[in-house]
Amino acid sequence: MYQSSGKVYPRDVRGLYARLRVAAVLVLLGLFYGLPWIRIGETPLVLFDLPARRFHVFGLTIVPQDFYLLSALLLAAALTLFFFTTLAGRLWCGYACPQTVWTEAFLWIERAIEGDRHARMKLDRGPWHAQKILRKGTKHLLWALFGLYTGLSFVAYFVPARELFADAAHFTLGGWSLFWVLFYGFATWGNAGFLREQVCKYMCPYARFQSAMFDRDTLIIAYDEKRGEPRKGIFKKLMQQRAPTAAAILAGERAENEAELAPLKQGDCIDCSMCVQACPVGIDIRNGLQYECIACAACIDACNEVMDQVGKPRSLIRYSSARHDAGGGFHIFRGRMIGYGLVWMAVLAATAWLIIVRSPFDLDVVRDRKQLYRELADGRIENVYSVKISNKDTRTRQYSVLARFDDGSAVELEPENLTAAPGEHISTTVTARAHGAHPTVAKLHFVVTADDAKQSRRERVATFLSDGRDHGDEDEDAEEHEGGASRRH
Repeated sequence: MYQSSGKVYPRDVRGLYARLRVAAVLVLLGLFYGLPWIRIGETPLVLFDLPARRFHVFGLTIVPQDFYLLSALLLAAALTLFFFTTLAGRLWCGYACPQTVWTEAFLWIERAIEGDRHARMKLDRGPWHAQKILRKGTKHLLWALFGLYTGLSFVAYFVPARELFADAAHFTLGGWSLFWVLFYGFATWGNAGFLREQVCKYMCPYARFQSAMFDRDTLIIAYDEKRGEPRKGIFKKLMQQRAPTAAAILAGERAENEAELAPLKQGDCIDCSMCVQACPVGIDIRNGLQYECIACAACIDACNEVMDQVGKPRSLIRYSSARHDAGGGFHIFRGRMIGYGLVWMAVLAATAWLIIVRSPFDLDVVRDRKQLYRELADGRIENVYSVKISNKDTRTRQYSVLARFDDGSAVELEPENLTAAPGEHISTTVTARAHGAHPTVAKLHFVVTADDAKQSRRERVATFLSDGRDHGDEDEDAEEHEGGASRRH
């Protein structure tokens, strides 16, 4: 259930995990904004061409007939998420989720304009004045421009980037392109600028079912309670509770009480709340594992920095596991991990195999059912077929068509060469004429070869109908007739 809470002002921290997070953000943003501009020849590296029903993904063109391949890719992506979640927890949420990535980018802009955590809090609490209006207006202007560019880049995965940005630069963008640019630009501005942690807490389903993929050996971010407690604030309260009253001192009970009480040692946690201030979702990791935690490790960097300042060992907050916190060890290779790993590798191998053996064109041969067969004047038998070719390549291709019977005898085809443009589906009427004796229903093997570098081939089997009689070659019949006539003379 939704619970209203105050605005979260994440503190900027420095450390190993902060550097990893920045690197991940830069790489992912670079890929997102850069991929639509990369081209292989005349085809974008990534383009989901919905009107043409063709998806171009890293040189691979997927057409509706290849949606089984798209399903395999999605299954491989899902298993990758499950595998690494079981291994190391919510790595996706902390380092690669779009909500995390764009929120981090928006926070960079916010810190550059409004200052650090305390400056932002002071600015929000203060009255409206010219300086506040200027800072807030500049921030939202930069957010809006960044969101608009994000919307344009997103639509560039569906409309070629050069055309889209050229239209946007000349203010001629319209129709659905304009709608989706504004829609995703506004969604980016709202989600990364305002909703932020609310998306992770209440809108994202992953946080709800992640526990199904966790076990006692999954890496989580945890607070070392044995080492940290009693923290500084609690320690002072405990010491105050142990302090004897004046009446007890006058009654001579002080020494007896001191002897009965066990010695109390303060934990390493100084109760500075830096881990809470650094958390982008505003939780206290010292309260244990919570579903809101996105495993960004900002609390680890904040705590390590404080430990360095007070001269105490690092890793008061660290990556751990439920088993390790209970006194056991780390177990990476376990039944669930091995099972996920084997299934994951099998799906990856199957997907790679499907990509490798995938043909750049589809072939279908259908016999014309309007007529059984036709006997020509020279005695040959003719059947008519519809040869359908779908060119899934990005270039115009030539295709040669051959046909043979089971015994290897060739068949004369007309036409023998076909042409299909990129993405074109052609259906051509092809006649097959045969000599000799064949069964009334024979198998005819069609072989179509493309003119690409691999000489890709596809084969289909169709039926060839005849009357079962021997239909010899016309020239051979003529020679035999002339030979018989000369012998009679």
